[in-house]
Amino acid sequence: MVRVLICGDLVWAHKECEDLFRGLADVVTMDSPNRADFFAGLQPGGKYDGIVGIYRHNVSTDFIGIFDGELVAKLPATVKWIAHNGAGYDQIDVHACKERGIVVSNTPGAVDDATATTALYLIISALRLFAHAEQDLRVNKWKASHRPGAAHDLTGRTLAILGLGGIGLRLAELAHAFPMRVIYHSRHKVAHAPAWCEYYGADRLDALLAEADVLSVHVPLRAETEGFVGEEMIRKLTKGAVIVNTARGKVIDEAALIRALEDGHLGAVGLDVYPNEPEVNPRLLEFPNATLLPHMGTETCDSQKKMEVRALTNLRDYLTTGKGSDIIPEHQQ
Repeated sequence: MVRVLICGDLVWAHKECEDLFRGLADVVTMDSPNRADFFAGLQPGGKYDGIVGIYRHNVSTDFIGIFDGELVAKLPATVKWIAHNGAGYDQIDVHACKERGIVVSNTPGAVDDATATTALYLIISALRLFAHAEQDLRVNKWKASHRPGAAHDLTGRTLAILGLGGIGLRLAELAHAFPMRVIYHSRHKVAHAPAWCEYYGADRLDALLAEADVLSVHVPLRAETEGFVGEEMIRKLTKGAVIVNTARGKVIDEAALIRALEDGHLGAVGLDVYPNEPEVNPRLLEFPNATLLPHMGTETCDSQKKMEVRALTNLRDYLTTGKGSDIIPEHQQ
C-alpha cells in the first residue's frame, strides 16, 4: 500500500483516520524532533520515504519549521498532495509546491462558525467595552473606569466586512440578527450573498470605509495583502470606528493601528491575531479599549475535529479519485 504522513498532531480524529485509510494506505506519524532529522527521514530508505500525501498541522512548525521552499524541495518526488489543516496556509510555500506538482488543500468551511463567533465576540466587546470592564472587576474596581458615552449598541450600526468568504459570510449572518447593516468588499461580488449584504467594489472602497462603524478583516495573508489595512485605509474610517481582526496579524499595519489608537482616531479594536505570534506588541496591552485574544478563533473541540476530518478526507479522496476537495485558489489555476 501507499504511505501517507501525519505531520503534526491528530487530537480528535484518530478513529476517523483509521477508518478513512484502512486498506488504502499505511499511515506514518512524523516523529522528528527537528528539521535535520525530518530531512534525513525524507531521503531514500528513510522513515518517510515513499510517502504520497501529507496531512499537515501548524503544530509541526515547532519541530520542523514551516513548509518553505527548502522543505518543499526536500520532499520525495512521490509526494503529490498536502492536506493542510486550517483555512490559512501562509506557512506553506504554495508556489514551490506547484512547481513540484504538489497540490495543497485547506479546510475553509470547517472553521467558519468558530472564527465568525470569535469575530462577533470581539465586535460586541469592542463596542460595549466589556473586556476592560471585566479587568476592572477582577481587581475589585467596580466600573471604576467605565464611561457610558464610550460604549455603543450593535443594533443599527454598520458592519463592513473586508473579504466575504465563508467566515465573513457567517459573521454577516450573525450580525444581521441584531440587526446591523452589513456591507462588504471582496475582489468580486459574491453571487450567493443575501440581498441585504451590500457589495462595494474597488471603486467604492473609500465609501465603505467612510460608512463603517466596525471594519472586520477576513483577508487571507499573501504577499500582496501584507499590510493591506494600512495608514491610508485606517484614516479613511470615521473617527471612533472599530477594527476587528480574526484573519492574520500581518494583514494590518500594526504600527498604523497603534498610532490610530494613540490619537483617538479608532474608538476600539478587537484582535485575535498578531504579526509575530505568540509575541504580542506590549503597546497593545496599554489600551483599555483593546479586546485581545490569543488566537482563539478555532479553539473549540467541535471545530478542531471538523478540521482534522476534513483535511484527512481531502487526502483520502486524492488517493481514491486522484483529486481531493478544498484546493487552494493558487492551485486551481
